[in-house]
Amino acid sequence: MREITIATVQMNSLLGEPEENLVKMSEMVSKIASGQKVDLIVFPELVTSGNELGLRFTEMAQRVPGPTINLMAQRASEYGVYIAFGMVTKERVESVLYNSAVLVGPDGELVDVYNKIHLRGEERMAFREGFKLNVAGTELGTVGMMIGYDLAFPEVARAMALEGAELLIVMANWEAAQIDEWKTYLRARAYENALFVAGANRVGEDITLTFGGESMVVGPRGEIYASLADQTDPESGEPQEGFTLARIDLDAVRKHREEYQFIQTRQPAMYRAIVRKY
Repeated sequence: MREITIATVQMNSLLGEPEENLVKMSEMVSKIASGQKVDLIVFPELVTSGNELGLRFTEMAQRVPGPTINLMAQRASEYGVYIAFGMVTKERVESVLYNSAVLVGPDGELVDVYNKIHLRGEERMAFREGFKLNVAGTELGTVGMMIGYDLAFPEVARAMALEGAELLIVMANWEAAQIDEWKTYLRARAYENALFVAGANRVGEDITLTFGGESMVVGPRGEIYASLADQTDPESGEPQEGFTLARIDLDAVRKHREEYQFIQTRQPAMYRAIVRKY
C-alpha cells in the first residue's frame, strides 16, 4: 500500500495583507503537522493575497522562487511535509502576472509551479493565461495541480490523468452561491479519471465575493474521504476556517483503473471536436 495523509485547509485570507496571511498559514501548518503525521497540506487559491485586488496584484506578485515560496519551503522542511498553496507570481517583465499554484517539498525545495489556464471574469484583466499542464513525480506519487475555474473543464483533469497523475490538487476561491458546482465537479473529476482529488476552497469575503468552503478529499469512485461541509457557524450557517484530514491509499488508483477501464477504453480518434477552437 502507498498510504498518505492529506490535510485540506479552508482559510479566510485578509485582502491585500500578505504578511498576516503568511503568519496564519505558518500557524496552520504548525497546528496540523504537530498534531499528527501528515504528508501533504493544501491551501486555497490566492491564499497569500486575497482575490479582489485589481491593479494591486502587481504589488503582491513575486518571482519564482521568491520570499513567499522560500518561507513556505522552510516550513515544509521544518515539518517534513509537502505544502501546496496559491499566490500571485510574475515574470521578469513586471506587467506579466499569473494566478499560480505552488508545491514545495519536505526537503525545502520547490517541486512545481502551475499557472492557471482558465481565467474567469475580471481575472482576465489582472492575469495572463498559463500555457502548460504539469504533473510532478514526488515521493507521494504523481501529482497534478489546478486552480479554481480549471476544475470546470474535464480536459484539464483528463490530460493530467493521461500523464500519470494519481492525485489532483485543486486550489480554489469558489463562491458560496455556486458551491454545488464545486462539490459536483470535484466528485466528477475523481470518478471519470479514477484518481484522488484534494480540493481546498476559501471561506470569508473580499469586497463583492463570498466564498463557500466545503473543502474535501474525494476518492477514485467519488467517495468522500473527508469534508468540511459541516464546518459552519452555528448561528449564521456560514462556512468557517478549519482543516480536514484524509488517509488515502494511492494504490487504489491502479486498482480502479484496471477494474473500470476508464483510461484503457478511450477512443481518441473520435474526440477531434474537443480540441477544435470555436
